[in-house]
Amino acid sequence: MAAVEFGWRLPMWPADDTPGAILIQQIENHLRRMDDAIDTIWLSDHFVPGNGWRGPEPDILEAWSAMAHWAAAFPRYRYGHIVLANSYRMPALLAKMAATTQLLTGGRLILAMGAGWKEDEYRAYGYDYPSAKDRIGQLDEAIQIIRAMWTSSPASFDGRYYRIEKAYCNPMPDPLPPILVGGGGEQLTLRVVAKRADWWNFAGTGPELYQRKLDVLAGHCAKVGRDPATIVKTWETSIVSVAPTRAEAQRIAEASAFWRHAGGQDATIVGEPGDAIEQIQRFVDVGVRHFILRFADFPSLRGISYFAEKVAPAFRPR
Repeated sequence: MAAVEFGWRLPMWPADDTPGAILIQQIENHLRRMDDAIDTIWLSDHFVPGNGWRGPEPDILEAWSAMAHWAAAFPRYRYGHIVLANSYRMPALLAKMAATTQLLTGGRLILAMGAGWKEDEYRAYGYDYPSAKDRIGQLDEAIQIIRAMWTSSPASFDGRYYRIEKAYCNPMPDPLPPILVGGGGEQLTLRVVAKRADWWNFAGTGPELYQRKLDVLAGHCAKVGRDPATIVKTWETSIVSVAPTRAEAQRIAEASAFWRHAGGQDATIVGEPGDAIEQIQRFVDVGVRHFILRFADFPSLRGISYFAEKVAPAFRPR
């Protein structure tokens, strides 16, 4: 089997009324004990909980400060966001933040970006909410600015949405962090991926739709003269529940607060170890090499420990 990497989508808010101080303890318990199964840690960039949230506003962690803390406290992992909303931070500032973080972490940053989508969050925090076309155009220009500042100092850029003039970003990052772009919009987002991204993430879907997106991406790559094989393909599962029996795995999955947003069977990894290996292999077969996992039974360590013991070794070099 092809060697792949696994990441953990760290929960940025609890599934119940657990206070933030306890959530932090639960997260750090995982970070100490995930063994060699997990390569990367991913944090979501939200100020309010996801769509369909029921109940009072939970304690929610801010994405960049939380990442900076855990990257320092747990240096065995690489870190990224899934994904940063481009609108929330000016690109020149983000370039400087990323360069500093890359230096402080010894090169363990993955800069993961998206166009932004959560309108209620934009409105609540006082951000304008442009059209999807404009948000994606802003993302395209932001990546150009970030790369310019990382590779030439000072850097200047004059675009439709952003402008910088002789902006310094010293010390420039070495090595350059890979830039991941998340999203599957076929006309605009995947064109940005083809032109700008080192990694691409598409979440919560089955391998058939993932393959369709890859075909569209390949078309955009052909237009800009790029080999699509140079883009690292990643997939984020909606939920993972692996147990000794299928019945137990299903029970754990359905008890999770994430289950109602799981997006269908193809977007999940649920079952016995052999089922999980088969489900992951279907994505490996279409080219995915990095999997971002969210475990159903958090804050318990049983699910991730069982995955590390029974599933992950099937995809590790012997």
